[in-house]
Amino acid sequence: MMNIKRNILLNPGPATTTDTVKMAQVVPDICPREHDFAGLMKGLRENCVRMAHGDLQKDTAVLFCGSGTINIDICLNSLLPEGKKALIVNNGAYSSRAVEVCQYYGLPHIDLRSSVFEQPSLNEVERTLDANPDIALVYTTHHETGTGILNPIREIGAMAHAHGAIFVVDTTSSLGMVPFDLHQDNVDFCMASAQKGLMAMSGLSFIVGSREIIKRSKDYPKRSYYCNLFLQYDFFEKSGEMHFTPPVQTVYAAIQAFKEYWAEGEEAKFARHHRTFEAIHRGLEELGLRDVIRRDIQSGLVVSVKYPDDPNWDFGRVHDYCYEHGFTIYPGKISTTNTFRLCSLGTIDVKDIEDFFVVLKEALVKNNIQIPAHYND
Repeated sequence: MMNIKRNILLNPGPATTTDTVKMAQVVPDICPREHDFAGLMKGLRENCVRMAHGDLQKDTAVLFCGSGTINIDICLNSLLPEGKKALIVNNGAYSSRAVEVCQYYGLPHIDLRSSVFEQPSLNEVERTLDANPDIALVYTTHHETGTGILNPIREIGAMAHAHGAIFVVDTTSSLGMVPFDLHQDNVDFCMASAQKGLMAMSGLSFIVGSREIIKRSKDYPKRSYYCNLFLQYDFFEKSGEMHFTPPVQTVYAAIQAFKEYWAEGEEAKFARHHRTFEAIHRGLEELGLRDVIRRDIQSGLVVSVKYPDDPNWDFGRVHDYCYEHGFTIYPGKISTTNTFRLCSLGTIDVKDIEDFFVVLKEALVKNNIQIPAHYND
């Protein structure tokens, strides 16, 4: 095994990985059209369904080469029937990205925008569905990664189904890290990327959902060639392969990551992410730093930290000091408030967070930033 420097990534993905996942990419060259490789892809797809607690008889996983945003594109352009509307339940940057996809494709849609600091209003969702019987697809983000809010998907999904719409959920930064069940949560399609909850490598994304609805979408308007869900699904079913060249080494890393995922066990993994999250809050409290989202609606994965009102505060300098010492912190995604994010994703635990706060305190001292942090309000 090579001696690989371990960096602690406190950004919301790509996440810190194990050396065994990294090294799984070092394999003999293989043409991805060989039967041996197609067999690996079949097992990987089945594991994606199991991760989402889907039903292998009714549900499938369709793999794509790309970042998590490719999944948003695919689901919206592929699953909206002719003459129907999408409802985007939007309380943050990543649901706003779904709105942008609708705008770029010219898809009829309603942007049900609400505060980025709160969960969406279920009453507003129901009123919108009642007033718009032509809504065929409801979309939201499970864990709004820009803020750390966990949205009430089970309730939104029940409303969507009661109004005859399908429910699509961006689970990119929640799947495999907090409890989720495709059917109990009333979700028709969820999505993720290998570098998030699976703790593998960037470049492989997947959509898990209903075979029946995918087959039905064959007759929907064709809005993309590369990013068409039925086309990719159909090619997998007929050949066992991606329609176009897959990220071969990333697939091997994902297979190894699944071995480690099942070995750790879901409950143990969920608990590790949660205790890491609690350690982040303890460290912030000791430095007097504040988060901006109510604790009762936080996901347990991302903490949005408000910049202190200190004339010496400079996120860039604080970031650079932490980065030089092996810790990566990440800017926020709230347009009205200056924040940075600390995340409990990846193969990290409480000790890593404790070590980080030693370094963060050094960064504050070095830059003459007041401890405890000062806020004007």
